[in-house]
Amino acid sequence: MPRRLDIVGAPSSAGAYAPGQERAPEAWRAAGLVAVLGQRGIEVNDRGDVPGFRWRVDRAHLRAMNADAAVGVARAVADQVAAGLSEGAAVLVLGGDCTVELGTVAGATRDGANVGLVYIDYDTDMNTPASVEDGALDWMGVAHLLSLPGSVPGLAGVGPRTPMLRPDQVLLFANGSSTDFERRTIGELGIEEVQLPEVKADPAGATRSVVEGFAGRFERLLVHVDVDVLDFLDFPIAEETRRYKGLLFEQLVDALRVLVAAPNFATLTICEVNPDHDPDGSSMRRLSEGIADVLSVAMAS
Repeated sequence: MPRRLDIVGAPSSAGAYAPGQERAPEAWRAAGLVAVLGQRGIEVNDRGDVPGFRWRVDRAHLRAMNADAAVGVARAVADQVAAGLSEGAAVLVLGGDCTVELGTVAGATRDGANVGLVYIDYDTDMNTPASVEDGALDWMGVAHLLSLPGSVPGLAGVGPRTPMLRPDQVLLFANGSSTDFERRTIGELGIEEVQLPEVKADPAGATRSVVEGFAGRFERLLVHVDVDVLDFLDFPIAEETRRYKGLLFEQLVDALRVLVAAPNFATLTICEVNPDHDPDGSSMRRLSEGIADVLSVAMAS
């Protein structure tokens, strides 16, 4: 029987380097995402947007700016995700910066479910306010899911337990950049990863290995996408414009198609879309079509 897809918008750039991502849910809808999903035969329940936040300088907390706002957004996302999953729906969360994923995980684990997270991102987001000085929480999300030392307690404590995830519940996918601190932490914790070159060489094959191995251990599979994993020259939609070595759009679609077809697929969270880089809306329309194509197979199963 086809599954319902719930959509949750998280219009926040609280954890970002600058504003822009808070406009992403609006841009997705303007690009016709809901209509395109419906055309693919997907039953859609749009839960609307949670209260958002536009980035601003937080001079009182320069190493973890706007943390309280990020906590508020994550908690609101968690409520919506938990509600959708409790009704048997899959959930598509439209960020927003990458701290939105903490809300997705918090909602998906509220009922005690054992979840696995495939984290698709050019970066590994395992920095902490103690390890880097820029204060942007959006490349610290995984660190807070794992409650690494130096994390902001409120953000790490958004979920029903702290840490929200164990290291064996996280797989880093298509990552191509890590700080020295992150590389040490990945090694010490034994976090699984499928790095960018392997994914670029065979997107579908690399992803099938993840589904057959990692994903099968869990009751629910959560998928996170930071669109800066895309080659910005091929698909200029991400907040981060310096990425020229990432995946082609078609490669990302190929990987996602395999992941969301997994029988335990539960949530897809897409973050770091900056509509300011798409003045005519063409990239958003192409992105909406690609995501709808990916989800149509999963929602029909």
